[in-house]
Amino acid sequence: MTGILVAGIGNIFKGDDAFGCEVAKRLAARTLPAGVTVIDFGIRGIDLTYALLDGYRAAILVDTVARGGTPGDVYLIEPEPLDDDPDPQDLMMSGHDLDPARVLRLVHAMGGACERILLIGCEPLTFGDEHDGAMGLSAPVAAAIATAASMVEALLENELAGEAA
Repeated sequence: MTGILVAGIGNIFKGDDAFGCEVAKRLAARTLPAGVTVIDFGIRGIDLTYALLDGYRAAILVDTVARGGTPGDVYLIEPEPLDDDPDPQDLMMSGHDLDPARVLRLVHAMGGACERILLIGCEPLTFGDEHDGAMGLSAPVAAAIATAASMVEALLENELAGEAA
């Protein structure tokens, strides 16, 4: 297994939920090391599932994560190991939603062997109106894009150094 996947996750029609998509867009415009693939998955959970089954050694997911902090706070999270016997209901997916935890459970259940999964999450301010949504990030979340992109680049450097060793 080689290579690292950087996956932007989010819905561009739901305000700050577009954070992962915007970070992926910024990173895709940069020159990254060989073996790194950056994809904006948006809300396409099935596509992310299959990508994680493609033999990447590591994956960095970028998404909004509401943890009760200040909007714009950026977190590095390493998800807990997954249960080897998941509830089948936890594996059901919608074609119009991307729940990263559900994707990871499905990948695990399908025999995916990605050695390391990391999540860079940003505390959201708003997801827009419940019925209409809203395009565009709030100011504190937009300001966090640079921080998250730098965190991804540092993680890539560390992960690739570990792969070379």
